[in-house]
Parts: sequence; C-alpha cells; structure tokens
Amino acid sequence: MSSETTVRAGEAVTVGQQQITIRVVSGDASGKPSGRLARILLTLSLLLNFWLLLGPSLTTSGTDIPELFLEGTRGAAARIAVISVEGMISPPFTERWIRQLRQAAKDQSVRGVLLSIDSPGGFVADSHQLHHEIELLAATKPVWVSMKRLAASGGYYIAVAPGESSRIFAEPTTWTGSIGVIIARYNATKLAETVGVKVEPLTTGPLKDTLNPFRDMTPQETQVWDAILKDSFDRFIGVIDAGRKQLDQEAIRKLATGQIYTAQQALDNGLVDELGYQEDAVKALAAQLQLDQYEVFEYRAMPGLIDVVLGAAARTPSLSEQFAASTVPQAMYFASWNPLPLQQQTY
Repeated sequence: MSSETTVRAGEAVTVGQQQITIRVVSGDASGKPSGRLARILLTLSLLLNFWLLLGPSLTTSGTDIPELFLEGTRGAAARIAVISVEGMISPPFTERWIRQLRQAAKDQSVRGVLLSIDSPGGFVADSHQLHHEIELLAATKPVWVSMKRLAASGGYYIAVAPGESSRIFAEPTTWTGSIGVIIARYNATKLAETVGVKVEPLTTGPLKDTLNPFRDMTPQETQVWDAILKDSFDRFIGVIDAGRKQLDQEAIRKLATGQIYTAQQALDNGLVDELGYQEDAVKALAAQLQLDQYEVFEYRAMPGLIDVVLGAAARTPSLSEQFAASTVPQAMYFASWNPLPLQQQTY
C-alpha cells in the first residue's frame, strides 16, 4: 500500500499481514461521521501513514527491537549501538531502555555502546534501575556517553553509570549537573482558608496523610522526609564517586547544590571529559576499539498498531485527576522545582 491512501467506511485495509476494517459507528443525520470520530480517524490515518513511511528504514536483526542505520559500513561485522535516553526517566520508557541495554549486552556483533542522553532526569527508582542495567552492560563491553541538550539530575545519574573507564562527551551548549533530590510539595493552607475549605482526612496514623497541602508539616514529618531525602542524596553522591575518578566525595558535595552547569563549567569541574557531538564520541569510541570498518545503528522503540489506536483516542486527564496525582509523594532526581503531575521522589 502506498504512503497515501483513501479509505472508505467499512472498507478493509491490509497493512503487512494484518487486515484492518474501518467502520463508522456513529454520525450525524446525513450519515457522515461525527466531529470527534472524524478527528480520531484523521489522526489514525496520519499515524498509520507515518508508520508506513518510517517502517522500511528500520530493521530488526532477528530481534523484536527495530534498528535504525546511522553511519559507517552497513552490514559490517563490528557494530556500535546507540541507545537514546530522551525525555523524563519514567515508565513506560524505562522498561524500553532496559530492553535495549539487555539486547546490546547479548548481541555479539555489538562491540561498544554509546549512551545518548537528552533528559532532565526523573524518578529515583527508574534512574537507579537504568544505572544498574548500564553497570551490567559496561561490565561486558565499553559504554561511552554523549550528552545533548540536557543531561541533568537523573540524566547525570545514569551518565556516570558506565564507570571510570568510560568517557563522557557533552555538546558545547549542553546543560548538566543539577545534582540533588526533590519532592514537590504545595502549601495551600491560605487558599483553603480564603475559600473556606477544611480538610479532615480519616487516617490510621499521624503520617498517613503526610504532605497534605492543606496543612503545615509537623516536626515529625519534617524529620521523616529529611531522612528519605538524605538517603537518596547520599546514593547520588556515591554513584558519582564510583563513576568519576577525577572527583572525590568532598569535591562532589561542593558541586551538589542543585546547580545547573554549562558544558564548559562541567568540563572545568570534572563532571564530563570532553566537549563534542555524538559523531565525535562515536569516532573516539571506534578508535578505542581499534575498528577500521564498523556499522553505527540506533535502537528504536517502534509503536505497535495498538499504541497508534490508543494514542489517537487517548483522553486528556481532567484538572481534578491531575491535582489528585500531584498529592502523591514521589521523590525525583529532576532539574525543576515543579515536576507536576509526575510527583515522585526524583533526581
């Protein structure tokens, strides 16, 4: 089927080995689709055409993870895999990146891996899961790092995972650092008084409604959350200490104020090794591996048809739902004070 296709209601369309039948199940008096349904069908059609256009450029090499050829000698016996960590470090993307890391570990043709990071960070647990998987991969083959626009907080947490034998490249305009932990909390007590709202949750213990935005924190709560933050912060300091031979704990703690560092500042302070772009990191890694001919490819997360359908019909959460999500205590390694609505403990 060509990339531009007209489909009538009730007509069967074949995509690969799948056959899809599109039927109009509702409409106006003239029999035409309703406005909402028409928008969904239009979105589905656009996504389907995009999927068909992109599909031929991807290969799978016998796995269920598509691969996109980037440069070098196509089909070479030695290969360098690029794993791109882009956006917030959170589900469901964490699981996809972990699958890619594990695939690179077991693929004997992959001689080295470049971790390409463009992320403001994310959940503490997800950042550490990725850190652990990257450590396992780095124990079997070289893993180097290329930072793009932003590799801050949790993004930096995973950048140091390959250990002291790795090299970290940062583009000249990269922002990195933001070493620290944040748990977003909002104090709406004055607003509640103005509106006349009194919140009285029924709990089984004094800490069950902790971080309730409609009251001030108690000294007991402050002590509890200080201990949680300290645990995550000390772990962050520890992974940097293990991954950067240029830095000791004292130097790291001086840098760990939550400050964002420019690429040059990061280089001057030992947070990165070199200023350069992804292609520079690839060439340096290939030279380190003593490769004359090699193929560079990137793992891609190809959406299935069900993702396309569900994505087209997805409903935007209401304000009440977003507010409910914001009340869940979640610590983050994150380069912002306001990670709504994803409010876990974050880097």
